[in-house]
Amino acid sequence: MAEGADSSASSSGLSSSSPSAASTATATSAVIGGGQTVKECQDMIRKALRTPMVKFLRENMEKAGCSLGDNFIKAVHCDKLISGGYVRGEGIIVCSNHMNIQDEVNQVVIHELIHAYDDCRAANLDWANCAHHACSEIRAGHLSGDCHYKRELLRGYVKMRGHEQECVRRRVMKSVTANPYCSEAAARDAMEAVWDVCYSDTQPFDRAP
Repeated sequence: MAEGADSSASSSGLSSSSPSAASTATATSAVIGGGQTVKECQDMIRKALRTPMVKFLRENMEKAGCSLGDNFIKAVHCDKLISGGYVRGEGIIVCSNHMNIQDEVNQVVIHELIHAYDDCRAANLDWANCAHHACSEIRAGHLSGDCHYKRELLRGYVKMRGHEQECVRRRVMKSVTANPYCSEAAARDAMEAVWDVCYSDTQPFDRAP
């Protein structure tokens, strides 16, 4: 799940409320502006695919044995207040009507590709398991650049010391509590239980970008 003005994190699937048997990674979004048409957003996705980080993630998914077809990442009009999502077996969506600038599209694509990479490399990943979901959200929040201090300033968060981990925690909680299998208490317990291991896991990067 990705985050807009202060949208929030990602789970692994398509709707912020339905990680069923399929994985579900969604990005909530508090978007300001009119958004893009599907065609405009698809053009922005093509630009995102040429960025070094997106190319790196796609290459590493291929190395892990998961091929990405031409339609793996697609623009759609979303009724829900989300920025995008990842669904196992279907791919990544970017919500065109909630996108305003190229950086937003880039971030959704990167964030959701990290979920897709996690789904690819872990045969037993269960998106209905709060700890599994929280771990992928921690990794996506930490590795995607979602919580870069400049993006946090644009969201109205001005704390400098410790801002990155605080941002990741905030986004993880928003995403995992949207999972119907995870209460707020269960989401928090899961996040704390896996935090150290998952925050330190920077694969496929050597270190956090």
